[in-house]
Amino acid sequence: MPPAQAPDAQGVALFQQAMEALQRKRYGLAADRFRSLLKQFPAERALRDRTRVYLDLAERELNRQPANPRTLEERVTAATAALNNEQYADAERLVRSVLAEDARHDLALYLMAAIEARRDEVEAALSYLGRAIAISPEVRAQARHDADFERLRNSEAFQTLVDPPSAPSGSRKLRRGHRI
Repeated sequence: MPPAQAPDAQGVALFQQAMEALQRKRYGLAADRFRSLLKQFPAERALRDRTRVYLDLAERELNRQPANPRTLEERVTAATAALNNEQYADAERLVRSVLAEDARHDLALYLMAAIEARRDEVEAALSYLGRAIAISPEVRAQARHDADFERLRNSEAFQTLVDPPSAPSGSRKLRRGHRI
């Protein structure tokens, strides 16, 4: 009997990527990677068997998500899941449907900013983020640490949105020279 052969390094790397996506609950991305693994490495028996188990799990989770979200909150939740699964067109479609009904929906505006940031559409991302912050200033804290805005971190406009300049230290003058 010939000795067992080590799995292909590229196959193992793809399996690890798929598992990482699964652990991050990016089920669509995980399922795509698992399917690619099955297609590209059909002879890798050890990987193939594990891949099928995890592909079934990812597909089961995808099927649990609402098929046709109706309410604003269902659409925002579905848009968040689509964004996390790197399904930008679906995420954008869902977010735009929410904004068509409620142009001041802070989470939808925030999600649209994240979508635009991932696409490197800096001006659009900053515009949506600014609108979200104007409605819900607490969004600043989330945006500061959100990986979706990593590419914008060094932008002065982004910094101004998430860390607005505070009032100068010291006292302010009133009209008649009084200080407060």
